[in-house]
This record gives sequence, C-alpha cells and structure tokens, in this order.
Amino acid sequence: MGRRLPYCRVVADGNPLLELETVPTDLVRVEEALRAAVRSEDPYLTEVASHLILAGGKRGRPAFAVGAAATALATMDAVPQDAIQGGVSVELVHLGSLYHDDVMDEATTRRTVESVNARWGNLQAILAGDFLLAKASEIAASLGTEVAGLLAATIGRLCEGQVLELQHTYNETRTEDAYLRSIEGKTASLFATASRIGALTTGQARERVDALTEFGLAYGMAFQIVDDILDIIATDEQLGKPAGHDLIEGVYTLPVIRTLAAGNDALGGMLGSPLTLDEMAVARSIVRDGGEIASSMQTALDYVRRAEAALEPLGESEARDGLAGAAQHLLTSVTAIAG
Repeated sequence: MGRRLPYCRVVADGNPLLELETVPTDLVRVEEALRAAVRSEDPYLTEVASHLILAGGKRGRPAFAVGAAATALATMDAVPQDAIQGGVSVELVHLGSLYHDDVMDEATTRRTVESVNARWGNLQAILAGDFLLAKASEIAASLGTEVAGLLAATIGRLCEGQVLELQHTYNETRTEDAYLRSIEGKTASLFATASRIGALTTGQARERVDALTEFGLAYGMAFQIVDDILDIIATDEQLGKPAGHDLIEGVYTLPVIRTLAAGNDALGGMLGSPLTLDEMAVARSIVRDGGEIASSMQTALDYVRRAEAALEPLGESEARDGLAGAAQHLLTSVTAIAG
C-alpha cells in the first residue's frame, strides 16, 4: 500500500472530499500528473497554464475519479494510472473554464491569488484556457474513444450551462428550472463525468458505472446549490473570495429566485440591473432574513440523499463510504456557517 498523507496536505482548506483520516498517495499522483500535463516547450505558456494549479484547490473532480475507481478494488491501494489521468483530464476542463470565466467576469483574484487575466491579460488567459482544454482532450483520447467522447460531450454541456446562465444575467424572472439546468451543465456534469471515468477505467459493470455517474451528478447539484447559499450567507474570509459575487454579476441563484417568487417587493425593486456594494449588502441581508436559505438547504439535502441512494447498490467498501461522506460534508459546511 502506498504511503498515506493527511488529506488537508493535499486539499486546500482540508475539505474531506473522501471522508477518510488519511488519503492514499493517489491524490499526490494527481498533483504530479496535473503539473506534468501542462508543461510546454515554451516556459511562458507553462507558467501561465500552471498558475491556478500551483494556487491549490480542492481537486474534487479527480478525487471523485479516484474514489469511483477505488470502489472496484478490494482495498484502498493505488488505483490504475488511467483513473489518475482521467481525473486530471476533468480537472483541466474545470481549470480551463475558470480561466475563461475570469475573463468574462473581469475577475482580479482566484483562489486567493491574482487571476490569470489580471496578471497577463485577457488574450493570454483565453489562449491558456484553450490550451488546458486541448490537453484535457489529448489525455482523454489516450484513454479510449468512450472516454474521449464523454469528455467532449461534457465540455459541450459545460458551455451550454454557462450560456444558459448568461442568457439570464440580471433577469429577475429567472426560473428554478432554468437555474437547475444551468448548474447541471456547468457544475454537476463535471462531477458526473469524473465519477464515470473512474468507473470506466477500472472496467466496472455498466450498472456500477451508471450508479457512480448518478452519484456524481447528484453530488454536483448539491455542491453548486451549497456554493450559491454560501455566497449569500458567508463572509469574504470564510469563502476565501468576495461574498455576494453572484448578485454583483446579476446571477440570481436558488435562494434569490425563491425569495423573489415569494413576493419580496424590496428585493424585486433592487434587482434587474447592476448593484453597488452597499446595495449588494442590503440584497444579501434581505435573502438571509427570508425563509429561502432553509428551503434551498433542503433542496441540497434532497440531492445529497439522491447521491447516497445511488451508491447503495455498490456494496460495502472504504471508497464508497468516503464518497458518501463527501456528500454529507457539503451539508456540514453550510450548516456550520448558517448556525
């Protein structure tokens, strides 16, 4: 068995995506593979493409690929290299999307460091993001046609989800259905794909592959809903980034949509156009004081329950318990802040 390290050494902020006291060296292998994947003959491109990798991150998507692969193993021994590479391919898609998102949002920071666009400019950020997507596709192609097709389809779903969100920017009539379809594409599909690739690379039966895919999808939905709740209720320090960002950008998430649907005229009168920082603070307060934080948390809980149910047919294993623990941890994190 490989040497184990405390999970918080690998995952920034100690978020136990696999609910274990220690983590196999698989996630250390992920870090090494990520850095190797973006090395270019041009040192400048390597520096730009590596920027957010070196800044750290939870590595949730490759962790799910590792966890899904490990459900097929008798112990938590190292998973096959194909599972590591599959997880890396999905993480590179995620990182490439962040490079592009920061250009669209004109963001100046990401993961507590200067954003790529702020440091090197929009053109470099766009091209480096494209480079990451290309490297992800190259890795997926090396894993076979099914994985390559799956990753390509996932990139398409991510773009569809992002476009759907952009269509509803500053739209105070955005519906829950539009919101849920958007987050399924831009967030949940990546967790579903990571889990599916982990299962595929270990040759699991189709029933298990589908179950792990459903787990990843349901987890991803809960993950994004929780993230959106935290944007309303958490502080800048707790988030590690500016709170209220969605309201500033005109992205109205589930708690906001439900507060508006409940007929809150004060909030409705504020939204539909850009907010000042003071107006954003008032809007956050209105949503926090309403009842829709609790109802949104219940929706996240429903998705967590779906994720847990998807794992039941897999049988007992340390990896399966770890994946289930990751879903539970989502609720623990938001409850701790909500009080």
